[in-house]
Amino acid sequence: MFEGSEVRPSYGQVHASFEKMGADEVRLRADSLASSYLEQGVTFGVEGEERPFPLDIVPRLIEAEDWDHVERGVRQRVLALEKFLADAYGPGELFADGVVPRETVVTSPHYHRVVAGLEPANGVRVHVAGVDLIRDGNGDFRVLEDNVRVPSGVSYVMTNRRALSAALPEVFADHRIRPVSQYSQRLLAALRKAAPAGVSDPTVVVLTPGVYNSAYFEHTLLARTMGVELVEGRDLVCRSGRVMMRTTQGLEPVHVIYRRIDDEFLDPVQFRPDSALGVPGIINAARAGHVTIANAVGNGVADDKLLYTYVPDLIRYYLSEEPILRNVDTWRMGEADQREEVLDRLDELVLKPVDGSGGKGIVIGPAASKEELEELRTKILLDPRAWIAQPVISLSTVPTLVEHGIRPRHVDLRPFAVHDGDDVFVLPGGLTRVALPEGELIVNSSRGGGSKDTWVLARPTDPDDEGDAPPTATPVTGISQSAGPALDGDVPELQVHEQEQQQQQGDAQAGDRTC
Repeated sequence: MFEGSEVRPSYGQVHASFEKMGADEVRLRADSLASSYLEQGVTFGVEGEERPFPLDIVPRLIEAEDWDHVERGVRQRVLALEKFLADAYGPGELFADGVVPRETVVTSPHYHRVVAGLEPANGVRVHVAGVDLIRDGNGDFRVLEDNVRVPSGVSYVMTNRRALSAALPEVFADHRIRPVSQYSQRLLAALRKAAPAGVSDPTVVVLTPGVYNSAYFEHTLLARTMGVELVEGRDLVCRSGRVMMRTTQGLEPVHVIYRRIDDEFLDPVQFRPDSALGVPGIINAARAGHVTIANAVGNGVADDKLLYTYVPDLIRYYLSEEPILRNVDTWRMGEADQREEVLDRLDELVLKPVDGSGGKGIVIGPAASKEELEELRTKILLDPRAWIAQPVISLSTVPTLVEHGIRPRHVDLRPFAVHDGDDVFVLPGGLTRVALPEGELIVNSSRGGGSKDTWVLARPTDPDDEGDAPPTATPVTGISQSAGPALDGDVPELQVHEQEQQQQQGDAQAGDRTC
């Protein structure tokens, strides 16, 4: 908000409005905001417990020029990863040309040979992407990680906008802010375009692991705002290579499945045989060309933090362009010279497991004990491919209302992109995550993080966008609703098994947003 002691021009009206309200009024509105989120059930699951998702009352503003840069960079990155996935699961030209070692891809825990050669209906594998960004000490946006499996968090972008516009109507009215309410219809249009060939009026569903999943609130919101059915694995069945949905009128065909279940739980025939969350035979139906799974199975290899280090090279290789958004400097532990340097500097760097998510497994060298560093050294030497290292970067801060008033707190940004095969739409704003504890660099909800409404400012010369409005409920009819948890405490054994799987697989994928 400040440049030295001066208020930045973009924050001038926000700062003036908060000064006019005074501390007591700001606190009162913040408390009302928190209460409304609790009453609406805007929650996030942490270790099996549903907690209100903290929303800070101070918005984050991004100027139009800065957003243009982010938008172009995210679009470029999505297109490069699309081409990489098509190549890695297809002809493998990047291996022959030495762009990425074959071993780097095939040893990833998220590389699935079962979908090799499977061509999506319209060539899209990354229907939805979430690219995590930070802003470094120079004010430059950098990519922290890519999320192209089942990225979540967009529901909070929409609900944050609705809540903050109600809490600060006079501040909201003083700005021209790019809307976010069109996301659901953009996503639905992209999913419909991904339908199998010859299907003119596809049936789209959202496949959820169930109520115990940490992002279940998001699954229900997206299904409702898109006007499609929200289903669990038990609601679907495969017949003759086709996926059918159980309804009160009998079985009906399903053509596009926006799945929010991790690969390993999606099809017990191909992956975990003990999964009760997925649909037996769904991979065979996709291979037969009768159903589209979005995002595509196997995308997780592009999320691998080791592959992340090669993305700038992938952009140059596939697009013949220089990366618009730079990576954070990263050392690969699988390379002897880089590993030797890092092992000498463990107490200065951040070490991350390449397949970790939610901030799990991260070791911040300057904050670690000698015992933790020695344990880390042993892990690296035992499995170098499983680790990367990055420098400790001071993330940018945004004023945030905490217990003792408005204080600076570290933030990141996850813009969401939707690819329909013809264009990549980047939602103006995205999810700003904020680390609420003082000095904390990990912004995940599981580590006490919260969120902010992200306002992308429109230029005075830009055409008026349609303003944001609260999402409207669309009646859902015809589906045979799966039974919820028993209310008398008598939970069937299968349901307990499902609850454990839902909590284990998760799809929050909040990522390791720290440097």
